[in-house]
Amino acid sequence: MDQKRPSTHPMVDVWRGPICESRHDGFAVICTAKGDVIEGWGDLDTVILPRSSVKMIQALPLVTSGAADAFGLSVEQLALSCASHQGAPIHTTRVLSWLDDLGLSQDDLICGPQRPWDTDTLHAQIKADEGKCKVHNNCSGKHCGFLTLTQHLGAGPDYVDPSHPVQVAALEAFETVTGETSPGYGIDGCSAPNFATTVRGLGRAMGYFSGAREEGDTMERAAFRLAKAMRTHPDLVAGEGRACTELMRAASGKVTIKTGAEGVFTAILPEQGLGIALKIADGATRASECAIAALLVKLGALDANDPMVKKRLNPDVPNFAGINTGEIKTAPGFPA
Repeated sequence: MDQKRPSTHPMVDVWRGPICESRHDGFAVICTAKGDVIEGWGDLDTVILPRSSVKMIQALPLVTSGAADAFGLSVEQLALSCASHQGAPIHTTRVLSWLDDLGLSQDDLICGPQRPWDTDTLHAQIKADEGKCKVHNNCSGKHCGFLTLTQHLGAGPDYVDPSHPVQVAALEAFETVTGETSPGYGIDGCSAPNFATTVRGLGRAMGYFSGAREEGDTMERAAFRLAKAMRTHPDLVAGEGRACTELMRAASGKVTIKTGAEGVFTAILPEQGLGIALKIADGATRASECAIAALLVKLGALDANDPMVKKRLNPDVPNFAGINTGEIKTAPGFPA
């Protein structure tokens, strides 16, 4: 029997001249620190895979277990444990140093080899006829966190196995902050399980992070430290030219922002005690970046006139000759 398609909400339009050429629908929610829904768009009970937008949740056991302090992890390393970095030297040198501190090498990473997203690094690799490597994988920082927790727990090397103590701890943390029992998981691009939740659950989790305080219980203190580390080092969370890094900079360090593959974004607003989750149904990045920028402008966390915000909120659509053919903008009614 075919499953009923969940109801979506129009979010982003792509215009070519006077014609709306494409429309991206999706789901979004704004939650309080207590998990209450302030506003939502689309069916909030739709189950999604949050992909890399929940790396701060996956890193919670690294802190709550005491591993982060036992290994003397820095704020930079905590930020890197939540990163989808682009493989620039500022990322890879820190990953290699972290592995060295653990007495390990990139052979111990299970994330798989990847070409760097950083253009200069990629060009240098091509000129040197170098192949892909695991350190340049955008998830290598997260996997260093997994390896650190693995050593702290005295567990086996297959840390991405869903039954491994690291992933069991990650699932427990995930279900705690989402307030839901996960219905299952998919294997992510980096080989780790990516646990599913509803759009509402993902928003509830970000709301939890927004209300976490340094003087709270063990989980709250961990959430506070991780979200703050990301805001403190936005360059390590993504990289130059990337939406997460540039939007966090535009927010002057007041918002934690994290993207995930297939059109997912999360945001944590500690000063307002609010969390945001969104998913573009067709997985388009151009739409998810526009939508998260619009929601953060709506909440007063971003200035629509900031160049880094406008770059996502209302970008032009140039052709190969440099002629502007249209624009991308939010659909009518979103996020009014």
